Amino acid sequence: MARIEVLDGVAQVAPGAWNALVGDGSPFLEWEWLASLEESGCVSAERGWSPRPLVAWEGERLVAACPLYVKSHSEGEFVFDWGWADAAERAGMRYYPKLLVGVPFTPVGGERFLVAPGEDRARWTSALARALVQICGDGELSGAHVNFCLRDEIEPLRELGYELRVGLQYHWHNQGYADFEAYLSRFRSKRRNQIRRERRGVAEQGVQVEALRGDRIGDELFEPLYRCYLATVRERFYGRQYLNRELFELLRERFRERLCFIVAHRDGRPVAGTFNVQKGPALYGRYWGALEEVRFLHFDVCYYAAIEHCIREGLERFEPGAGGEYKQVRGFDAQPTYSLHYLRDSRLRSAVRRFLEGERDHVEDAVDWIRRNSALKGESPAS
Repeated sequence: MARIEVLDGVAQVAPGAWNALVGDGSPFLEWEWLASLEESGCVSAERGWSPRPLVAWEGERLVAACPLYVKSHSEGEFVFDWGWADAAERAGMRYYPKLLVGVPFTPVGGERFLVAPGEDRARWTSALARALVQICGDGELSGAHVNFCLRDEIEPLRELGYELRVGLQYHWHNQGYADFEAYLSRFRSKRRNQIRRERRGVAEQGVQVEALRGDRIGDELFEPLYRCYLATVRERFYGRQYLNRELFELLRERFRERLCFIVAHRDGRPVAGTFNVQKGPALYGRYWGALEEVRFLHFDVCYYAAIEHCIREGLERFEPGAGGEYKQVRGFDAQPTYSLHYLRDSRLRSAVRRFLEGERDHVEDAVDWIRRNSALKGESPAS
């Protein structure tokens, strides 16, 4: 007989058992990533992220799970519900704490309901989603939010009363390019020449950019990349330091094979870089920072060098993260993202449903417009 329970962290599950559920899925769902967030203290009750993974067992065999957190705020989620929280408070309802299924600080799509191979995925997705509803009721939590899920998780949750939210990101797709010049040939001449000028401008300032993956990333680079991350956090008025030095050290020890650093050097010193994760057919851009000001370097390190790396490695897509309409003019096309939301109070649920219906129409129109106006010549890739 199956049993579903809430744990106090992924450390209570054997790494091999958890990763068997992840399989070829998102690297951010792997035990090593989630456990490092917990062990470093980046997620904790004190920081408003209480890890409470939801797991299902048949006997001693782990058959399903989801990365679950009890949240006391809405920071670090990238699916913004601040307005819902304000509306709830004005109506005399308590919005926090709430449940969140997702990966902290990571706006990357992937399975949110992990199911063992050979098991009925729809059945276990529904079972875990139903358990979330029960947890909300038993614990008087305002609701459960499933962020950046996959399309096949939508219908089972909507049948249980979860509301669908559609967002928008910019992704790059490899159309079988032989090299970066072949990619540039897809642009109109004005944009193509601008990209060449930007890359040439970086080189003329004495900066060399290289992509390093896995064992090619030396231990000495983790500290500069952490300082690059801090520099970005500190220069932005909305910056939040979600990550700490201990996390970088843990990832160096247990997650290096998934990492890809794109590093800019000048006079033998790292002056900027991006922290990326690579698995299977995809590269995921996560953090950028610079220790020195170099014109055009952001675009080269964050986009051009990453695309060049993807072409060289034969990767199918590059997901550079949330936001940034400027990505569209550099060859990234719009992709919808999905999240699902259960709200326990019927009044709030009805108000959010009406809001999401209008928002979905707006986002879907935006995706269509961006694809029709792709910076690349010819048709843009479909989702």
